[in-house]
Amino acid sequence: MKPDLIEYKGLGGLKLVADSYGTPGNQPVIFAHGGGQTRHAWGGTAKLLAERGWHAVCLDLRGHGDSGWCPDANYTVDAYAEDLRIISRTFAKRPVAVGASLGGNSSLIAEGEHEGPIFSAIVLVDITPRIAEEGVKHIQDFMSANMEHGFSSLDEAAESIAKYLPHRPKPKDTSGLAKNLRLRDNGRYYWHWDPKFFSGPKRARDPNRQVRMEAAARALTCPTLLVRGKSSDLVTIEAAQEFLALVPHAEFVDVGGAGHMVAGDKNDAFTDAVMQFLNKL
Repeated sequence: MKPDLIEYKGLGGLKLVADSYGTPGNQPVIFAHGGGQTRHAWGGTAKLLAERGWHAVCLDLRGHGDSGWCPDANYTVDAYAEDLRIISRTFAKRPVAVGASLGGNSSLIAEGEHEGPIFSAIVLVDITPRIAEEGVKHIQDFMSANMEHGFSSLDEAAESIAKYLPHRPKPKDTSGLAKNLRLRDNGRYYWHWDPKFFSGPKRARDPNRQVRMEAAARALTCPTLLVRGKSSDLVTIEAAQEFLALVPHAEFVDVGGAGHMVAGDKNDAFTDAVMQFLNKL
């Protein structure tokens, strides 16, 4: 199934690009990826949902993929959350939000800090109010390592990913990585996101993040699912349990054999968990 490419205007009129799978008018599901990723992270899950009668929309968050780079480098969680609110209002039905890491932060703030309901349900993928600092550092080190000089080839980029995710088999064909990289005029490949997302004055990381996330979590009333990678270095089982105490009605799935990148590590198990949750709605 080939998706339709669609565009939205987010906060400040910034262009936001998405892949649309399935029939518009069916119950929508918005997929919001993690920092440094693109909409292509969700392709397998989105296709299956579309086949089952859902309308799956996989978004490139601001500063990522084919979406616009913000002129004033506004990559705060508030900007990401407002983008999601704006897009949600374009649908006739309130969408389900599926957010990983940055996308999960933004989805939780979008819903939990808004007076009225934005989403009909939320799926948070390996993100909770409390996160392990060593996991954050692991991600930041990977994202910053080749930010300035890029890669000489897709194979070199694949080697970098293999070191970052040693539990995941390295692909024999690396051509698929081209979706996550930009080939510049100097002949080198660079990650498909604005460097100012990582180093700009308005970064995505909020010093009051945990307090805000906890308050937003307590405010949730919509059906909620937390999907954790059992080998995650970002979300401990204790942090997951703390989230479930904040949101007593939430469901929880711990995916074995998966780290922080749950959908990429164990896509079948991740998709099954999401489908079972959605089928109850």
